Amino acid sequence: MSKEIYITNLDKEKLQKLIRTEKEFHPGNKEHLDDLNYELERAIVTKPEEVPADVITMHSQVVLKELGDEEDLIYTLVYPDEADVTENKISVLAPIGTAILGYRVGDILDWKIPSGTLQLKVEKILFQPESNGNFEL
Repeated sequence: MSKEIYITNLDKEKLQKLIRTEKEFHPGNKEHLDDLNYELERAIVTKPEEVPADVITMHSQVVLKELGDEEDLIYTLVYPDEADVTENKISVLAPIGTAILGYRVGDILDWKIPSGTLQLKVEKILFQPESNGNFEL
């Protein structure tokens, strides 16, 4: 059974629109879009002002710990047009972006990579827009 995840109704609407646009205008493998859609459909949907402060939402900056080697990874979860690997801004359409969306501090999740699966623990939320009163990012 999958761990419960949370998403704001505004993020869900924006992400569903993104999925529709990507499917319509960008041909090719859409497995990553199906993965994101699955996560959106299983998520507990909340109002932005009611999402718990320890949940990874869009534009959250998070610290993840790779359980295999205890390395800390810091990422900001963004929309594809904002992604910039040099600034550790990862797209929600990237496998790790889809994997972390909606998880809470303390949760452990599996991230599929070509050589297998890594286990990541959500260590800390450094920034979450909603907890800072920004409900429109």
